[in-house]
Amino acid sequence: MMRTQPEIFDDLVLAEAAAWLARLQGEQRTDAAVAAFKIWLADDVSHARAFARVTETWDIVPGAARLLAKPATQRVRRSRHSFWMMAAASVVCLLMASAGAWYFWKDPTYRTAIGEQRTITLQDGSNITLNTDTELTVSYRQAERRIHLVHGEAVFEVAKNAQRPFIVLAGNEQVRALGTLFDVRSDPSRLAVFLVKGSVEVSSRQGASSSDPQAQAMILSPGQRVTLGTHGGKLVDRPDLAAAMAWRQGQVMFDNVALSEAIAELDRYGGTRIELGDPALASLRVSGVFNIRNPSEFSSTIAQLHGLKVVQSYDKMIIER
Repeated sequence: MMRTQPEIFDDLVLAEAAAWLARLQGEQRTDAAVAAFKIWLADDVSHARAFARVTETWDIVPGAARLLAKPATQRVRRSRHSFWMMAAASVVCLLMASAGAWYFWKDPTYRTAIGEQRTITLQDGSNITLNTDTELTVSYRQAERRIHLVHGEAVFEVAKNAQRPFIVLAGNEQVRALGTLFDVRSDPSRLAVFLVKGSVEVSSRQGASSSDPQAQAMILSPGQRVTLGTHGGKLVDRPDLAAAMAWRQGQVMFDNVALSEAIAELDRYGGTRIELGDPALASLRVSGVFNIRNPSEFSSTIAQLHGLKVVQSYDKMIIER
């Protein structure tokens, strides 16, 4: 695969950062070198970011400094350019050889298409199951495990590690867990967190305000769900566990919900669209278990139950009187 110019630039900056680290750790460290390093560090924000990543990796690779800091009598004279290349190449090799070190180079992003579901296993043994049309980024560090749910829905089965908190960022909220199983759904108009087992804390990423009850952190107990609207409002309830997790078996379960809401939920998974020929039908109530990949079966069932009919178009199904 052809590399892009930004990717090449990032690699060059990381190589420079690795060379600076090697130089500052070894006998090449002088007052002049430190002064030059400070100038390089302040020259661009990408320099500071790259140096921080290389420093983190240096700390977890045993003996990295010792491999590079050889006595001067054992080294032949090299040009400034060759030293930089040697130092950078050495640190890069150590990074690539270290288990899990690639996380420090680029945080991996996982996505599912509309109608797709997938499960990924992270380096610590935690599992994440992504629902339809979902995107998240994994940022694992020594002190914490951080996931950014950009949009969509995912179930997190967290491996216990009290010294390394597991944090999910979604919208303006964060969910902190130490060892648990929970579902997070981030839609444009709301965020919902449902705890299956264990314990999680849901709080604002901007920090809780003692004067604003809606912004206060809350601890969920198993079976609880908190739904937060993007424009304020908080609802805590206890949904049916089977219904909340039905999507993992390729199903949706409705219990006396509006027909319009049921159709919107099915539309998340793609397939043939369903429309209502009469707006008044939107308030009809729906109950039952349906296959998320069979909107035709859903439409036919609703029509039979309410004495309606389904008109098939080339790209949609219309439920009408």
